[in-house]
Amino acid sequence: MSADTISEQTQSYEFKAEMKQLLNLIIHSLYTHPEVFLRELVSNSSDALNKVRFRKLTDTNIIDPDDELRIDIKVDKEEQTIEISDNGIGMTQEDLVSRLGTIASSGTLDFIKNIKKEDGKIDANLIGQFGVGFYSVFMVTEEVTVETRNAENDSQAFRWISFGEDNFTIEEIEKEKRGTSIKFKLKEEYKEFAEDWKINSTIQKYSNFVDFPVYVNDEKVNTVDAIWQRKKDDITDEEYNEFYKFVSGDFSDPSERLHINIEGNINFKAIVYLPENAPPTLLSQENQKSLHLYSNRVFIQDDADLLPDYLRFLKGVVDTEDLPLNVSREVTQNSPVLAKIKNILTKKILDWLTDLANKDSDKYTKFYKNFGPLFKLGSNSDFTNKEKILPLLRFESTNTKNGEFTDLEAYITKAGEEQKEIFYVSGQSRESLERNPNLEYFKKNEIEVLLLIDPSDVFTVPYLGAFKEKLFTPIDKADIKDSKEENEENKIEDEQKGSLIKVFKDTLQDKIEDVIESKRLVDSPVTLVSGKQGLDPQMEKMMKMMDKNFQSSKKILEINLSHPLIKNLSKMNLESGSTVDLRNAIEQLYESAQLLEGELQNPAEFVSRIYSFMEKATEN
Repeated sequence: MSADTISEQTQSYEFKAEMKQLLNLIIHSLYTHPEVFLRELVSNSSDALNKVRFRKLTDTNIIDPDDELRIDIKVDKEEQTIEISDNGIGMTQEDLVSRLGTIASSGTLDFIKNIKKEDGKIDANLIGQFGVGFYSVFMVTEEVTVETRNAENDSQAFRWISFGEDNFTIEEIEKEKRGTSIKFKLKEEYKEFAEDWKINSTIQKYSNFVDFPVYVNDEKVNTVDAIWQRKKDDITDEEYNEFYKFVSGDFSDPSERLHINIEGNINFKAIVYLPENAPPTLLSQENQKSLHLYSNRVFIQDDADLLPDYLRFLKGVVDTEDLPLNVSREVTQNSPVLAKIKNILTKKILDWLTDLANKDSDKYTKFYKNFGPLFKLGSNSDFTNKEKILPLLRFESTNTKNGEFTDLEAYITKAGEEQKEIFYVSGQSRESLERNPNLEYFKKNEIEVLLLIDPSDVFTVPYLGAFKEKLFTPIDKADIKDSKEENEENKIEDEQKGSLIKVFKDTLQDKIEDVIESKRLVDSPVTLVSGKQGLDPQMEKMMKMMDKNFQSSKKILEINLSHPLIKNLSKMNLESGSTVDLRNAIEQLYESAQLLEGELQNPAEFVSRIYSFMEKATEN
């Protein structure tokens, strides 16, 4: 720095060349949102107040030792000016030169070199921790005046002025109180910051939880406390609920809460809330804001990667002192700290939900009905915590009433050791599934089947593999054993059976993959099941909705050789061969099975054939 005497009390200082480059970068390129200038200035004031508070613990021999520690912001809408003042530790002349006159006193040259290597492209991750937040104010103004007095009783007050370009001046002034005030006039394009509401909303967003009261035109703005910093026993339910409404924007009280205080290799505090109700757009809000990230009570991000996607419905805050930030605090660096916080939070939340499920099944059921469609997606996306998530899944089943759930642990306990599979069937509604012919064998033999009626089930359950060594198996692919109670007298002879199956195959040809004798049907004559390479029926429907050109796989038609209708067709075949009536009956059976699957492509032909059958049946 070089200093030239302008008067006995005023000196002019010139920034070095690299300082000018960095200052230009900060003013024009560093910050994405200009409103962060207010956050930075309030944070600096809070730091100054903290310093004087600690000083007072051991030494009260300072200016105005009993004054309330506070931050005051004066906004003049007509003049478009802002003044931010604090009664903190204040600065000496040396402080003004070294702190405000020298930008990022260490590493500046290396930073400039990195920028040049990148051909002038700015990567926020290159910036590192530089103490230059003060200079963000030059985004919204062309001239800044700083008036300050150190807390020492015999200190001198000074005025620092800069246009953010080549130089700055420092002069002695008279100032009775300790602390610092920063004054500036807004550029025309940023005149909205001269509005009280804009200042208030920005303070509430970024600096609501600083340690000290913030007043805007003598009205206190930060009225909500940083309750996560307090002990759980000192916080009332009402305070927890009001804080939830503040951070979530919800008008209802939360359903549950989790207050976390982690100390060790990673230090952070958090309050996590479970909302009472799910938003209508639960599954569509991929970028839904969840936990707010703070560093030492100062807001950093509301979309930080603090939770896996399947837990994004939770609300709350996380505050850590361990977070490495770039200079703007807007983008967290690629650091293991956030990843570790995320891992710890996820495990704590899953343990919390497990505890809720064990202690209050009704409340957990309500949670699952609200958020289950999103939460269950974690079962095949978060492999680290899969063993914690699977016991938390819930399903309707053939053993539960409509709207009630069972869990996997209860399922395998009732199934017993002999049953090696967890059977499931998917569909659009419980009513349609209960009419599914493929369930008949399981109902007859009292084997529980999970009813997957949530659309997200088809994206999870088929890919779970197994739970406690029992494989998840769709009922249409299950290996069905012959019924011990089957009446041998009701069987069609093998020769007749082979002939009838051949007629079915010849009639349907390439519409199906195969025709086989069914072991799963009890009351229905035919059913369709997935082929060897086929997807779950509901999954195929989803694929068709997403891709109009998607081709469903061919199905296998199973026929119940003990059913009276099939026996009648076998008799027709034996007496008359492959007649038109026989082939029409086979087509009708096939399309009836398609109708039950929701896959009937030509209902007009199906209905026309019914009329034909009715006409013949009613002939005299």
